Amino acid sequence: MIPFNRVASTGNEHKYILESINGEKISGDGPFTEKCHKWFEKTLRCPKALLTPSCTHALEMSAILLDIKPGDEVIMPSYTFVSTANAFVLRGAKIVFVDIRPDTMNIDESKIEQAITDKTKVIVPVHYAGIACEMDKIMSLANKYDLYVIEDAAQAMMSSFNGKMLGTIGHLGAFSFHDTKNFTSAGEGGLLIINDNKFINRAEIIREKGTNRSQFFRGMSDKYSWLDIGSSYLMNDVSAAHLWSQLEKADEINSNRTKSWEFYYKSLEKLKEKGFIMLPTKPKGCEHNGHMLYIKVKDLNERTKLLKYLNQNGINALFHYVPLHSSSAGLRFGRFNGVDEYTTICSEQLIRLPLWFGISIEEKKFVIDNINKFFSV
Repeated sequence: MIPFNRVASTGNEHKYILESINGEKISGDGPFTEKCHKWFEKTLRCPKALLTPSCTHALEMSAILLDIKPGDEVIMPSYTFVSTANAFVLRGAKIVFVDIRPDTMNIDESKIEQAITDKTKVIVPVHYAGIACEMDKIMSLANKYDLYVIEDAAQAMMSSFNGKMLGTIGHLGAFSFHDTKNFTSAGEGGLLIINDNKFINRAEIIREKGTNRSQFFRGMSDKYSWLDIGSSYLMNDVSAAHLWSQLEKADEINSNRTKSWEFYYKSLEKLKEKGFIMLPTKPKGCEHNGHMLYIKVKDLNERTKLLKYLNQNGINALFHYVPLHSSSAGLRFGRFNGVDEYTTICSEQLIRLPLWFGISIEEKKFVIDNINKFFSV
């Protein structure tokens, strides 16, 4: 069976994990956490990076930082993971879903303005498959209406838009190191990127259960106490050690994945030209990270048949999100603004192909050959 994913391994994971376990600090903000923070701040060129237990936690921290309150409205695509919405629903916000673009599966930037009301506080673009949303237009809208932008860059580590790393363009950015992502911190993990200096001090307090513990241990305060709401949003240092082993070889991982992405894309272009499938679009100015290669077929019925065929032939391909606005919680906590022209249709067409760091040419060819056989090409 060719799996959908294999966790990236560089060879130093066990060494660094043992080093962390045998060290003096294995809880949050230990030595490996510090190394990761410095790497992110240098590589992403951002003022502050804070590791969290998951991207979900990074998004929850964002909602607290921006003082989201009951009645506030948050604009986002419906085609996303539940955490994108949950983080704001937990604060009492109403989610306003906007249609996606069929070419990138990202939020349609042309539909955002009509969804803005006097209750809107935040726009949350989701960089699906590591392909950038149209961030210049989104930031222009945010500035026009005095709104915040939180980039859900869970899939987009090391992707960029017009030379800027994704996650660093909005006021805040959230990343995931779940084991399906390009880099992982022993299965789960996340990162909050702070691009507006005014949020840094409070972010550290929220992340440390609402205390100024971080400042205290840096000698910035003679005592630490409870100052604000917060929770335990620190990644343990053992997980950070696992992550560090991968950041050391981030360029190698990124290059390997993007080459696999390009191989799939070029090998499947004939099917696209004949009208059997649709392939992702890379808009001008976007540099992606090879996170995901998906195809889109005619409809839900054809997708079901193709997935079954691939599975019977030893290939674990998958579909992705069921649109949030059609779920019971989505109906309860949100509303869809405008017409669902593409979100549902595209979600029913999409298939994700096996892709990971180190996938072999033979494995990719086997996937491609079986897709061609299905369409009798």
